[in-house]
Amino acid sequence: MLPVQYLYRSIAITISALLFGSYLCTAQVKQADYLKPIKDKLVKQWPDNRSINLVFHGHSVPSGYTNTPFVNTLGAYPYLLLKELKAIYPYAVINVIVTAIGGENSVSGAKRFKDDVLIYKPDVLFIDYALNDMGIGMAKAREATGKMVEEALKQNIKVILLTPSPDQRINILERNNALEQFSDQIKSVSAKYAVGVADSFGAFRDKAGTPDGLKPYMGWVNHPNEKGHQLIAGEILKWF
Repeated sequence: MLPVQYLYRSIAITISALLFGSYLCTAQVKQADYLKPIKDKLVKQWPDNRSINLVFHGHSVPSGYTNTPFVNTLGAYPYLLLKELKAIYPYAVINVIVTAIGGENSVSGAKRFKDDVLIYKPDVLFIDYALNDMGIGMAKAREATGKMVEEALKQNIKVILLTPSPDQRINILERNNALEQFSDQIKSVSAKYAVGVADSFGAFRDKAGTPDGLKPYMGWVNHPNEKGHQLIAGEILKWF
């Protein structure tokens, strides 16, 4: 039997975890509502419509690297998303702009954010650095990601953060693995700033639990193939 002080501590930790989880659930923005101003623009017809800029900032995955050094641009999730969006919004003029750089983390991405990203005046900005941010640690990643989100919000830009896609050297079914920790941090940041989150990690984890596992969705040890990119595009599409 546990001593009373340890029992109380355990209860306190459990309550704190439940409250934090409840906070995240209530603070997350609603998928149906968050991009409503953008969706309203996407349905407009000429001459009342205008170009909508979707900017994808991040590392090698949104860049389209599959089996390095080969880059499958049209099979990467920014362009797969574009194809899906055009089926839904046939009158829309949608520009896909990829500012991602292979191998980059959020600290580097934040340094060039003003010159390389804001210059394009995004209507919606997608930030995908969590996979590479494992190399810099959670504290630096949170600070850099928060900085980019803050700068975007000052310009009234809608932001969707992406949780990490897989690295096959990590068992994503293992509880509290490194990718899950970064995924939780992305969700926490999105809740703090009331921006969107596309749960790539969750989509791949669901596939990892099937008999075929992740292999059908991966082109490299830490790069999805086109089928994997379609999973990511599907998570983003939920917001539209």
